[in-house]
Amino acid sequence: MSEPITIRLNDREFLVACEPEERSGLLAAASYLDTKMREFRANAHSPGFERLAVLTALSVAHELLETRQKQEAEQRVFGEGIDTLRRKLESALERTTTSRS
Repeated sequence: MSEPITIRLNDREFLVACEPEERSGLLAAASYLDTKMREFRANAHSPGFERLAVLTALSVAHELLETRQKQEAEQRVFGEGIDTLRRKLESALERTTTSRS
């Protein structure tokens, strides 16, 4: 059952419904978002809350997409390495089977 929790973003409070098992993750995400918003606010000329929220959302989305692209590239390289090892193993097994015949 959802329970309301209060999160603070850039000195504003928001009441958010949250499942108990998701509470710690939501609080961690809110803390991360608050930190990013404060970074933008420190480097901007007094932006409004909405503009600050949009800039922060774009930054976080960009980070997420970069991370996903890196993961996909790493998975591709890992998969290629596994395929190479599998082919070598199959070749070695084939040579062993052929030499016994």
